[in-house]
This record gives sequence, C-alpha cells and structure tokens, in this order.
Amino acid sequence: MTASTPKSPSTLGSWSAAILRALEARGIDAQQLAREAGIDPVALQSPDARVPRAALTQLWHLAVAATGDPSFGLSAPRFVTQTSFHALGYAVLASATLKEALERIVRYRRLIGDVVQLSLTERGDRYRFTIDVSAPPGAPVEAVDAIAAMTVRQARLLSGDRSVTPLAVMLQRPAPADVHPFRRLFGVEVAFLQPLNALEFSRAEMERPLPAANAELARQNEQIIASYLARLQQPRVSTRVEDAVLTALPDGAPSKQAIARQLGMSPRNLQRHLANEGTSFKDLLNNARVTLARNYVREGRLSVTEIAFMLGFADTSTFSRAFKRWTGTSPRDYAKRL
Repeated sequence: MTASTPKSPSTLGSWSAAILRALEARGIDAQQLAREAGIDPVALQSPDARVPRAALTQLWHLAVAATGDPSFGLSAPRFVTQTSFHALGYAVLASATLKEALERIVRYRRLIGDVVQLSLTERGDRYRFTIDVSAPPGAPVEAVDAIAAMTVRQARLLSGDRSVTPLAVMLQRPAPADVHPFRRLFGVEVAFLQPLNALEFSRAEMERPLPAANAELARQNEQIIASYLARLQQPRVSTRVEDAVLTALPDGAPSKQAIARQLGMSPRNLQRHLANEGTSFKDLLNNARVTLARNYVREGRLSVTEIAFMLGFADTSTFSRAFKRWTGTSPRDYAKRL
C-alpha cells in the first residue's frame, strides 16, 4: 500500500520563536500550541533551529485561533530581536540609509522566509517594498502582516523616529472586522484586497542618512551572513536521512542499514554523522512518523486504521495513543480543529 509522500521543506526557527513569545505575553500555553503544530519548542533555543514550513504555517493558524485575534500577525514582530535572523539584524542596523537597509533585507531574504520574494523599486518620488508570496505553497496572511509590520518597526528603529510612517500600505488579504490595529501600527489607512502586498516610503525618508551607519560593521556582518547561507546550502546528513525515511516509510519502516546503504555509507558512519548533528536514526524515524501522521490526518483521505497500518503500528489504539502523545490531542480532534 503506497501513497504520495509529502516532503518537509524547512525554514529558520526565528518566526516560530517570536510567535511563541507573543503567545506567552498573552498568557497562552505557547509550548502546547507548538507541539500541536509539530514544533519542538526546546529545539528553537538553538540559533540554527529549522522548522518545517508546514509546521510554521500551522502555528500561525493555531495562534490566531487561540488568541481570537485576526490581526495577530502584527504582534509577532514586537518579539523579533536583532539576532533573530542571524547577522542580518546587525547588518541592517549599520546601514547608511533606509534604502540600503531594505536592499540588504531583499538580498538576504532567505533568512526572512524561504517562500517569500522581496523587492525594492523606485516609483517617482517614492520607493515600493513588495512582499510576494505567490510562489507555491504560499504563506498565511499572518506571515505577510508580520513582515510588513517588522519593516515599519525596523524603519522607525533605524531612523530613531517613532513617527516614521509609510506613505501607503497595500495588502492582498481581506480586511479584518477591526482594522484599527493596522491603522494604529502603520499610521495610515491600509488598503485591503489589493493585487499585491507592498509598502511605499517617500524618497526623502529612504535616502536620509541614518545615525547608526557603520560601513565596516555592515560589511563584516554581510560576510557572516554569506558564510551562514553557504553552510545552509550544504545538505546535512540528518536532512538526507529524513528525506529518505519519509519516502520509504509508507511501504514499511526502513532499517538504519538500508538508509545507510542508500546514502552510500556504512551504518557506523551514518550513526557518527547523526550524533555530530545532535540526533539519531531512531529520532529521525520517529519524527518522520509524526510528520506523516499529521499530514495524513490533516488530508482526511485515509482512515485512522489505514494510517496506523502504514506507519507500522500494531493497532489503531496504539497509534492513537502515540498521536495524542505527539500532538496533545486525538487524531479525530486534531482533524476537527484543522
């Protein structure tokens, strides 16, 4: 019995960490929501933490549901620090102008989000900063709200002037019932249901010298960013193992020996590489089961019995107990919540 296996592209854990801090500030059990989304909150303490893109999207949705706040995306940037996106925060902080700062954000946009395309264009007496999430699988509206809010907050921080406001804010999302949080944060009326997501700033504001400009500091941090991104492009052994296990699991749990042979190394070398990356074959196999279980329950095409069989569980009750241990809820309640 086979089924299409979803891959699990991942992104930096920065947004997830900021979302959890925003939830905790509201008195919500953020760690429980993280587990429901398939995110290990302890792992987020590492600066190199990666989070499956689908899990981050799910966390945004759960955060909105838990807070009852359709404008929750505006809150998360308050909990983003200068180190949230590696060295980019310091490179931006040392920029000579807001234009240069946004150009850096565009250049290193992979640190902001792996499906986000950012651009900065001149339009007469103003500049337009565009947030494009049209590439599959897209991004939730809360993520776009957060990037737009973070951009304005960054502009105010860099200029040392909290009154800095964009000339225009355009969002593709529908207007929430209460638009006041958007008006309060951006300082202008936000246009909703627009053909693009964009912020526009005056040319004078964008080209005005910034007080914290430091070309040498900016250059050094850009070198750190370039080195970090180059390292990310090298697939970790654990990532290769995870992909191989996800592909094989619907046909039965693969052995460490089989995966090692597939990757062209001995089981001992595989074990050593995984230990150096802080994980083990057993952990990755379990993580793959969790990922597939959530995806299959979310899709709703297979019964709980079929999912249990495909993932190698002896019976439905054993699988259901494991699923509740992973997510804090039963498969049926998880599907209903989604």
